[in-house]
Amino acid sequence: MAIKVYKRNNAGRRNMSIVKPDQLTDKRPEKSLLAKMHYQAGRSNGKISVRHKGGANKRRYRLVDFKQDKLDIPGNIQSIEKDPNRSGLIALIAYRDGEKRYILASEGMRQGDEIITSENAPVKKGNRSQLKNIPVGTLISNVELFPGRGGQAVRSAGSSAILTALDQGNAHVKMASGEVRMIKETCFATIGQVSNFEHNAENIGKAGRNRHRGVRPGVRGTVMNPVDHPHGGGEGRQGIGLKHPKTPWGKPALGKKTRKKKRYSNKFIVSRRTKKK
Repeated sequence: MAIKVYKRNNAGRRNMSIVKPDQLTDKRPEKSLLAKMHYQAGRSNGKISVRHKGGANKRRYRLVDFKQDKLDIPGNIQSIEKDPNRSGLIALIAYRDGEKRYILASEGMRQGDEIITSENAPVKKGNRSQLKNIPVGTLISNVELFPGRGGQAVRSAGSSAILTALDQGNAHVKMASGEVRMIKETCFATIGQVSNFEHNAENIGKAGRNRHRGVRPGVRGTVMNPVDHPHGGGEGRQGIGLKHPKTPWGKPALGKKTRKKKRYSNKFIVSRRTKKK
């Protein structure tokens, strides 16, 4: 893994950097695993419903297999590729029965390696196994929350969870947020952390790169007029003048708990996530 920092030729290049993973292979995407993307630019029926979105480069969706339900069939890693739709890398797997699929690449995966999904797969980075057959203390990713649904948690670049305990048919998994959650021990998880862990060290450098990603400019509420935002108004630079920050629609912006008190998944949470200071 290497971070390329550009020369300071102009203001836009100053401190700009990109992450260049060592394991990337020089290969075009697999055509049979590409799909069209219909980009709505944050609009619903022509009206903006999500602000600050629009104008991204055209790209195609990679059909990533989060279930990895080809049990006991070894697969060979054909290539490690970047996916424009996610932060982690993806790996093209060619199974022995001839089928090809994309999966989330784990840290340490290399072209030519062999992986397998099995109820009791060997403890090796990239293999996928049931939680009950993974040693306690192992780093895991792409975790199923309910059997058969496929990986739903721990999928972003560099993220991982820790299997902390096995108890009465349930596994205790500590998420990156610090939350400890009960998951059925028959759920599958991938061994190892998600690849491209240095993704968050990348410096965008200039606004144009964000525009290519579909991110439009955001305007601070404090520089608006009172009619446009609760923080607006006043001469010069003013504080927000309120007890706590608000959205343009007057709702609390920071610290307000939005989780439903009677949410069905409350019973699965052993320990709540820790607050960031």
